[in-house]
Amino acid sequence: MDYSYICPRMKIEFYKYQGTGNDFVMIDNRQETFNKDNTEFIAQLCDRQFGIGADGLILLENHPKVDFKMVYYNADGNQSSMCGNGGRCITAFANYLGIIKDKATFEAIDGLHHAMIENDMVKLQMQDVISVEKHENHLFLNTGSPHHVQMDSNLELLDIKSVGSRIRYGAPYFKEGSNVNFVKKLTEESFFVRTYERGVEDETLSCGTGVTAVALAMNYIGETEKNLITLHTQGGQLQVDFEKNGEGYKDIWLIGPAIQVFKGAI
Repeated sequence: MDYSYICPRMKIEFYKYQGTGNDFVMIDNRQETFNKDNTEFIAQLCDRQFGIGADGLILLENHPKVDFKMVYYNADGNQSSMCGNGGRCITAFANYLGIIKDKATFEAIDGLHHAMIENDMVKLQMQDVISVEKHENHLFLNTGSPHHVQMDSNLELLDIKSVGSRIRYGAPYFKEGSNVNFVKKLTEESFFVRTYERGVEDETLSCGTGVTAVALAMNYIGETEKNLITLHTQGGQLQVDFEKNGEGYKDIWLIGPAIQVFKGAI
């Protein structure tokens, strides 16, 4: 795609962050200079051939009551639902900017989140999950973003983009779609996860809301009785800590690294 006609004639400073390979263009938009309506330009910035390259773009903005506001866009340029690894990365970014030290409260599209930085790891509190839908061959739940979860013993060889795309666009999800997670049990407290993300329309190396959904789903169907689960992804290792609450879950924390890769201007 030719992006030349949509590039604004201004210099934009950006930072690149990644959380277990899930990478983001991060922009300090506290002065509100970034044009949030230019979907094509946001997609260009995320384009790996013609832009910076990322799974999504995140704006850090002022908030009247809490530390900051997180505005998240998928790689297709559209504002999206909650991104767990993005929430951990923006916490690290806020720390870098001096907005916070080791604790944060911020607003995202799904409400308020608390976060902590401990020994180079970022812990993000996710929203409570009220219920989990159990179907014949999969589970469905919303962890800030919608997630389809199914087990697959041949996960290493699975064509995630092809199979994930069919599920993402098929019944009952259709156009609105769902993220799709494939899971293989490793031990009583660890699972291997691969995720197809809507908005990226491909496999990502890691998905924060996805591994959160997997951890809860595996506990829900009795694949594990643990409440601290280790999730192995293509991009690294994450942990999810939670408490069972009737048919749902509460006090859910997503834990893992969040690293600044580089900064620049475009």
